[in-house]
Amino acid sequence: MIGTIANTCTILLGSLIGSVFKKGIKKEHQDALYTAMGLAATGLGINAVVQNMPNSVYPVLFIASLAIGSLIGTIIDVDGHFQKLADRLSVGELSKGLSTGILLFCIGTLSILGPIQAALYQDHTYLFTNATLDFVTSMVLASTYGRGMMLTAPVLFCWQGSIYLLASLLGDFMSTEMMTELSIVGGFLIASSGISILNIKNIKTMNMLPSLIVPILFCAVAGMF
Repeated sequence: MIGTIANTCTILLGSLIGSVFKKGIKKEHQDALYTAMGLAATGLGINAVVQNMPNSVYPVLFIASLAIGSLIGTIIDVDGHFQKLADRLSVGELSKGLSTGILLFCIGTLSILGPIQAALYQDHTYLFTNATLDFVTSMVLASTYGRGMMLTAPVLFCWQGSIYLLASLLGDFMSTEMMTELSIVGGFLIASSGISILNIKNIKTMNMLPSLIVPILFCAVAGMF
Protein backbone atom coordinates (compact mmCIF):
# COMPACT_ATOMS: atom_id res chain seq x y z
CA MET A 1 0.00 0.00 0.00
CA ILE A 2 3.03 2.30 0.13
CA GLY A 3 2.42 3.43 -3.45
CA THR A 4 -1.20 4.35 -2.71
CA ILE A 5 -0.19 6.22 0.45
CA ALA A 6 2.41 8.17 -1.54
CA ASN A 7 -0.17 8.96 -4.25
CA THR A 8 -2.65 10.19 -1.63
CA CYS A 9 -0.05 12.42 0.01
CA THR A 10 1.00 14.01 -3.29
CA ILE A 11 -2.60 14.99 -4.00
CA LEU A 12 -2.94 16.53 -0.55
CA LEU A 13 0.33 18.42 -0.94
CA GLY A 14 -0.40 19.48 -4.52
CA SER A 15 -3.87 20.73 -3.58
CA LEU A 16 -2.46 22.69 -0.67
CA ILE A 17 0.22 24.35 -2.81
CA GLY A 18 -2.25 25.11 -5.60
CA SER A 19 -4.75 26.67 -3.19
CA VAL A 20 -2.05 28.98 -1.80
CA PHE A 21 -1.19 30.25 -5.29
CA LYS A 22 -4.91 30.65 -6.07
CA LYS A 23 -5.05 33.83 -3.99
CA GLY A 24 -2.52 35.56 -6.21
CA ILE A 25 -3.77 34.33 -9.57
CA LYS A 26 -5.92 36.64 -11.68
CA LYS A 27 -9.22 35.50 -13.18
CA GLU A 28 -7.83 35.33 -16.72
CA HIS A 29 -4.90 33.27 -15.50
CA GLN A 30 -7.25 30.86 -13.73
CA ASP A 31 -9.24 30.57 -16.96
CA ALA A 32 -6.04 29.76 -18.82
CA LEU A 33 -5.20 27.01 -16.32
CA TYR A 34 -8.78 25.76 -16.55
CA THR A 35 -8.49 25.50 -20.34
CA ALA A 36 -5.13 23.76 -20.02
CA MET A 37 -6.72 21.27 -17.62
CA GLY A 38 -9.50 20.58 -20.09
CA LEU A 39 -7.03 19.98 -22.91
CA ALA A 40 -4.91 17.74 -20.68
CA ALA A 41 -7.91 15.67 -19.62
CA THR A 42 -9.05 15.28 -23.22
CA GLY A 43 -5.55 14.27 -24.31
CA LEU A 44 -5.10 11.77 -21.48
CA GLY A 45 -8.44 10.19 -22.26
CA ILE A 46 -7.71 9.87 -25.97
CA ASN A 47 -4.27 8.45 -25.21
CA ALA A 48 -5.75 5.75 -22.94
CA VAL A 49 -8.23 4.77 -25.66
CA VAL A 50 -5.65 4.73 -28.47
CA GLN A 51 -3.13 2.72 -26.42
CA ASN A 52 -5.57 0.03 -25.30
CA MET A 53 -8.05 -0.33 -28.16
CA PRO A 54 -5.64 -2.29 -30.41
CA ASN A 55 -5.33 -4.87 -27.60
CA SER A 56 -9.08 -5.29 -27.13
CA VAL A 57 -10.48 -8.77 -27.82
CA TYR A 58 -14.05 -7.45 -27.60
CA PRO A 59 -14.02 -4.54 -30.12
CA VAL A 60 -17.60 -3.38 -29.47
CA LEU A 61 -17.70 -3.91 -25.72
CA PHE A 62 -16.78 -0.30 -24.98
CA ILE A 63 -19.76 0.89 -27.06
CA ALA A 64 -22.15 -1.36 -25.13
CA SER A 65 -20.52 -0.37 -21.84
CA LEU A 66 -20.88 3.36 -22.50
CA ALA A 67 -24.48 2.99 -23.72
CA ILE A 68 -25.68 0.72 -20.91
CA GLY A 69 -23.71 2.52 -18.20
CA SER A 70 -24.83 5.99 -19.31
CA LEU A 71 -28.45 4.86 -19.42
CA ILE A 72 -28.28 3.37 -15.92
CA GLY A 73 -26.42 6.41 -14.57
CA THR A 74 -28.99 8.78 -16.07
CA ILE A 75 -31.90 6.77 -14.69
CA ILE A 76 -30.52 6.78 -11.15
CA ASP A 77 -29.17 10.33 -11.72
CA VAL A 78 -25.65 9.92 -10.32
CA ASP A 79 -24.74 13.47 -11.35
CA GLY A 80 -27.84 14.93 -9.69
CA HIS A 81 -27.14 13.19 -6.39
CA PHE A 82 -23.52 14.34 -6.56
CA GLN A 83 -24.61 17.95 -7.17
CA LYS A 84 -27.04 17.78 -4.23
CA LEU A 85 -24.29 16.49 -1.99
CA ALA A 86 -22.03 19.32 -3.19
CA ASP A 87 -24.75 21.86 -2.42
CA ARG A 88 -25.21 20.44 1.07
CA LEU A 89 -21.49 20.74 1.62
CA SER A 90 -21.69 24.28 0.21
CA VAL A 91 -18.93 23.63 -2.31
CA GLY A 92 -20.82 25.08 -5.28
CA GLU A 93 -18.61 25.29 -8.38
CA LEU A 94 -16.12 23.02 -6.63
CA SER A 95 -18.36 20.07 -7.53
CA LYS A 96 -17.15 20.23 -11.16
CA GLY A 97 -13.55 20.29 -9.97
CA LEU A 98 -14.15 17.35 -7.63
CA SER A 99 -15.82 15.24 -10.31
CA THR A 100 -12.98 16.05 -12.74
CA GLY A 101 -10.32 15.34 -10.14
CA ILE A 102 -11.89 12.03 -9.12
CA LEU A 103 -11.99 10.90 -12.76
CA LEU A 104 -8.43 12.02 -13.51
CA PHE A 105 -6.97 10.57 -10.33
CA CYS A 106 -8.96 7.34 -10.13
CA ILE A 107 -9.96 6.23 -13.64
CA GLY A 108 -6.58 6.51 -15.32
CA THR A 109 -4.74 3.41 -16.48
CA LEU A 110 -1.93 3.88 -13.93
CA SER A 111 -4.39 4.29 -11.06
CA ILE A 112 -6.13 1.03 -11.97
CA LEU A 113 -3.14 -1.11 -12.95
CA GLY A 114 -0.90 0.34 -10.23
CA PRO A 115 -2.61 -1.25 -7.20
CA ILE A 116 -2.85 -4.57 -9.06
CA GLN A 117 0.87 -4.56 -9.88
CA ALA A 118 1.61 -3.67 -6.28
CA ALA A 119 -0.64 -6.40 -4.88
CA LEU A 120 0.42 -9.21 -7.21
CA TYR A 121 4.08 -8.39 -7.90
CA GLN A 122 5.07 -5.85 -5.19
CA ASP A 123 5.87 -3.45 -8.04
CA HIS A 124 5.06 0.18 -7.15
CA THR A 125 6.43 1.77 -10.33
CA TYR A 126 3.00 2.62 -11.78
CA LEU A 127 1.79 4.13 -8.51
CA PHE A 128 4.88 6.29 -8.01
CA THR A 129 4.60 7.51 -11.60
CA ASN A 130 0.90 8.25 -11.07
CA ALA A 131 1.74 10.09 -7.83
CA THR A 132 4.05 12.42 -9.73
CA LEU A 133 1.41 13.17 -12.37
CA ASP A 134 -1.32 13.69 -9.76
CA PHE A 135 0.90 16.10 -7.83
CA VAL A 136 1.02 18.45 -10.81
CA THR A 137 -2.63 17.92 -11.72
CA SER A 138 -3.87 18.59 -8.18
CA MET A 139 -1.91 21.86 -8.08
CA VAL A 140 -3.55 23.04 -11.30
CA LEU A 141 -7.04 22.03 -10.15
CA ALA A 142 -6.59 23.57 -6.70
CA SER A 143 -5.33 26.82 -8.25
CA THR A 144 -8.78 27.04 -9.86
CA TYR A 145 -11.10 25.43 -7.30
CA GLY A 146 -9.23 25.92 -4.03
CA ARG A 147 -8.14 23.60 -1.23
CA GLY A 148 -11.46 21.75 -1.37
CA MET A 149 -9.71 19.60 -3.99
CA MET A 150 -8.03 17.88 -1.05
CA LEU A 151 -11.30 15.95 -0.70
CA THR A 152 -10.26 13.89 -3.73
CA ALA A 153 -7.35 12.39 -1.75
CA PRO A 154 -9.43 10.11 0.51
CA VAL A 155 -11.51 9.08 -2.52
CA LEU A 156 -8.32 8.01 -4.31
CA PHE A 157 -7.09 6.17 -1.23
CA CYS A 158 -10.35 4.20 -0.94
CA TRP A 159 -10.39 3.50 -4.70
CA GLN A 160 -6.82 2.27 -4.99
CA GLY A 161 -7.04 0.54 -1.61
CA SER A 162 -10.12 -1.39 -2.73
CA ILE A 163 -8.43 -2.46 -5.98
CA TYR A 164 -5.34 -3.51 -4.02
CA LEU A 165 -7.38 -5.64 -1.63
CA LEU A 166 -9.45 -7.17 -4.43
CA ALA A 167 -6.34 -8.00 -6.44
CA SER A 168 -4.79 -9.59 -3.37
CA LEU A 169 -7.89 -11.70 -2.73
CA LEU A 170 -8.99 -12.52 -6.28
CA GLY A 171 -5.63 -12.75 -8.03
CA ASP A 172 -6.12 -14.03 -11.57
CA PHE A 173 -9.80 -12.98 -11.66
CA MET A 174 -8.73 -9.53 -12.85
CA SER A 175 -7.52 -10.64 -16.26
CA THR A 176 -5.52 -8.66 -18.78
CA GLU A 177 -8.60 -8.50 -21.02
CA MET A 178 -10.66 -6.97 -18.21
CA MET A 179 -8.03 -4.32 -17.49
CA THR A 180 -7.79 -3.45 -21.19
CA GLU A 181 -11.55 -2.96 -21.53
CA LEU A 182 -11.68 -0.95 -18.29
CA SER A 183 -8.90 1.31 -19.52
CA ILE A 184 -10.70 1.97 -22.82
CA VAL A 185 -13.97 2.90 -21.12
CA GLY A 186 -12.07 4.94 -18.52
CA GLY A 187 -10.29 6.80 -21.30
CA PHE A 188 -13.60 7.83 -22.83
CA LEU A 189 -14.83 9.07 -19.45
CA ILE A 190 -11.69 11.16 -18.90
CA ALA A 191 -11.97 12.62 -22.42
CA SER A 192 -15.65 13.47 -21.85
CA SER A 193 -14.67 15.31 -18.68
CA GLY A 194 -12.14 17.35 -20.65
CA ILE A 195 -14.71 18.19 -23.32
CA SER A 196 -17.06 19.40 -20.59
CA ILE A 197 -14.35 21.56 -19.01
CA LEU A 198 -13.65 23.17 -22.38
CA ASN A 199 -17.37 23.98 -22.68
CA ILE A 200 -17.56 22.16 -26.01
CA LYS A 201 -20.50 20.17 -24.69
CA ASN A 202 -21.93 19.85 -21.20
CA ILE A 203 -21.45 16.13 -20.60
CA LYS A 204 -22.62 14.74 -17.27
CA THR A 205 -19.66 12.42 -16.90
CA MET A 206 -20.71 11.27 -13.43
CA ASN A 207 -23.79 9.67 -15.00
CA MET A 208 -21.44 7.60 -17.16
CA LEU A 209 -19.56 6.03 -14.24
CA PRO A 210 -21.70 2.83 -14.22
CA SER A 211 -20.11 2.14 -17.62
CA LEU A 212 -17.06 0.87 -15.73
CA ILE A 213 -19.08 -1.98 -14.21
CA VAL A 214 -20.14 -3.46 -17.56
CA PRO A 215 -16.70 -4.68 -18.77
CA ILE A 216 -16.00 -6.18 -15.34
CA LEU A 217 -19.21 -8.22 -15.40
CA PHE A 218 -18.82 -9.15 -19.07
CA CYS A 219 -15.22 -10.33 -18.73
CA ALA A 220 -16.06 -12.22 -15.52
CA VAL A 221 -18.86 -14.12 -17.28
CA ALA A 222 -16.81 -14.65 -20.46
CA GLY A 223 -14.01 -16.10 -18.37
CA MET A 224 -16.32 -18.87 -17.18
CA PHE A 225 -16.73 -20.25 -20.71
